[in-house]
Amino acid sequence: MVPVFYNNDLETSKQVVKACYEGGVRAFEFTNRGDFAHEIFAELVKWAAKECPEMILGIGSIVDAGTASLYLQLGANFVVGPLLNPDIFKVCNRRQVAYIPGCGSVSEIGYAQELGAEVVKVFPAGNVGGPSFVKNVKAPMPWSSIMVTGGVEPTEDNLTKWIEAGVTCVGMGSNLFPKEVIAAKNWAEITRMSKEALAIIAKARQK
Repeated sequence: MVPVFYNNDLETSKQVVKACYEGGVRAFEFTNRGDFAHEIFAELVKWAAKECPEMILGIGSIVDAGTASLYLQLGANFVVGPLLNPDIFKVCNRRQVAYIPGCGSVSEIGYAQELGAEVVKVFPAGNVGGPSFVKNVKAPMPWSSIMVTGGVEPTEDNLTKWIEAGVTCVGMGSNLFPKEVIAAKNWAEITRMSKEALAIIAKARQK
């Protein structure tokens, strides 16, 4: 499970990353969604290296090569986008950093793999076709490693369906970080939800 999160406050971002880390999360996607988001990310990377040493911290919502280059310079361990941009592959492949592009069709998934994607992101997963889309893609293309974001919920029913369909990982944003929980600074609740979601995923994988 890869939590997907953005906040324009550095301290809030630190606490969320720490709460997820304590819940067992080891890959986290901070998103490029506001002015000066790169400044928050730069500090977050330095802080996480000391406080959450096993965390793989990446950047999301990247749509162009220039922005990808900026975040690679700031220490991004992986780059995720809502769309597929071949120019981003050139930047990331040169630095041997994973680029996970957003794909909404079988042809896009195939093109992304041709360009070097080891993992492709189906987005928005719930709208593109849900778990059945993933299952049907993997039938003729079983080598595909698929991450799904959009329409993923931290519930047993939802997560089990995605895992059984054959996803490699799930990206989860607002459903893992309810506004009221963030506003109340209830970090323990985020840790609890992270632990619970990871346990559901582990259970589903054993079936």
